[in-house]
Parts: sequence; structure tokens; C-alpha cells
Amino acid sequence: MDYGGGYDKIKKSIELLENNFYYKMNVICEPQLGKRGLYRTLTNQPRSDMLKIMMHFIAYADGTNDLIDIADIIGIQAEELFEIIDKLEKADLIQIVNYNTLEKNNV
Repeated sequence: MDYGGGYDKIKKSIELLENNFYYKMNVICEPQLGKRGLYRTLTNQPRSDMLKIMMHFIAYADGTNDLIDIADIIGIQAEELFEIIDKLEKADLIQIVNYNTLEKNNV
């Protein structure tokens, strides 16, 4: 019996809900991506789409937008940000924040 990919859609939805956090950058200015291995250091190499998406994510990861908000703003599927979030977390550039705490502290 074919369920039309229903299982995969439910699995994706659950994965998205499990990763839908508010993210905030740990640095105030634009982070040094090159020294963290996240940016091609040779200027003659073209930027990849992944880098472009990462830069957009960084711009909106201010603690007031959750993963779905950022994906909507950028115009991509939220799942496309999973790998970027993983790389930024490993480089200690982002953290998960509690949005309610931010509101109370006027951050």
C-alpha cells in the first residue's frame, strides 16, 4: 500500500519541530568565518550557495527569530538550515536562547 510519502512528511515535520529554536550569535560583529574553516579563504573561489545562506542565517540569528522565521525570511526550506546550524554550533558561533527570557530582559 502506498501512503504517498506520508511517513516521510511526518518524520520531516517532527524533525523540524525538534529543531525549531531561537538562535542568537555569540559574536557582536560579523564572525571570522575563515579562521573557523567556514569560509573559503581564497578570494578567487566563488562563494557557494551554502555560504550565502549561512550569511543570511547569521544576519537574522539575533534571538528574536526562530528557525522557521529565518527560513521564511530567507526564502528557503527550514531543513536546509540544519547543516548550517550544526557547523555554527560546532564553531561556537551560535547558541539556542529562550525567547521569553529575552523579552523580559529587553534584549
